[in-house]
Parts: sequence; structure tokens; C-alpha cells
Amino acid sequence: SLGSQKKMQISVSQSYFFQFLIKTFSFKNILEIGTFTGYSALSMGLSLPDDGNIICLDINKKTSEIAKNFFKKAKLENKIQIIIGPAIETLKKLKEQKKLFDLIFIDADKENYINYYEKSFGLLKKQGFILIDNVLWYGDVADPSKNDHLTNIIREFNSFIRKDDRIARTILPLGDGITICRKI
Repeated sequence: SLGSQKKMQISVSQSYFFQFLIKTFSFKNILEIGTFTGYSALSMGLSLPDDGNIICLDINKKTSEIAKNFFKKAKLENKIQIIIGPAIETLKKLKEQKKLFDLIFIDADKENYINYYEKSFGLLKKQGFILIDNVLWYGDVADPSKNDHLTNIIREFNSFIRKDDRIARTILPLGDGITICRKI
């Protein structure tokens, strides 16, 4: 059991929502920043067409091995690739390779959310989606008495997104809050 780390996984309602988006828009190329034990990638992978694929970026070798085992069990190892290393570096490489994605899911270290978002934006197809997890931060972002480091980082990110006129956006209260951005 993952115990307290379980909150690092997306919720079941988020996973159904991702599957709905993938099927509705016939997405084929997905990028995930922050994979943990692979639950979100697995959920998305199950909805992909035969020629679909997911590239996962994560820095943790141990949890990535767990994820790989799950992908194998689900017979998705050919659709999902994990690249281990600092995501910012990998994002630069993907840009050099002129990779483009239909959907990008950001769920990694909160300190780099703005960096991940900005680097991801250049990898997103027109009309593509960026989904960002944990934007409600257990409700703390709306509580003025909460001013810890991570709460403030999420607040700063939310206000950054609010001002971005390259996207249409909304926050859904699924799981711990998910921001949906569509490139316009």
C-alpha cells in the first residue's frame, strides 16, 4: 500500500475524465510530466487507439520501475515510454526533436509548474490540451490564512494561468482540482 503517498495518484474521477477526453478527441500523442507509479499513464493508455502513445517524464527510478511493471501487466509497454531524468531537460530535447502532443498532463514538483507549463506549451498542437493537477491544493489556495510555501506556489501558478491569453481554461473540482487549458 502507498499510504500517505497515495495522494500523489490521480483520483478515479480524474482517470475517467482523462479517458473521456482521449476518446472524444481521438488523441494519439500524450506527454505526462510526473508519473509516480503510473496510474494516470495506465488510465490514459487504456483509452488510446492502437497507434497512440504516451511519453512519461519522471526523475524517480524506483517508482518508474513499479510503473513499468503495471504497464507490462496491462500489455501497454509498447504504448508507454518512461524517460528518467529532470523533466526540464527532457522537455528541451523533445522540442529539439520537434515532437508535438495532443494532450499534456502536468503532475510533478509544484515548484516547477510554471516552467513545465511554458516548456510544454511549445510542444502542444493547436487545439491541444494541457491538464494540470492539484490546483485546488486541498482547498488551501482559497484559504487566506494558509501561506505555506507550496500553497503560495500553487496560487502563483493559478494566477499565471488566469492571465494567459493563448488558452481557453477552466478549473474542475475533480480530485484535488484540475486545470484544463486548451490552446487557441
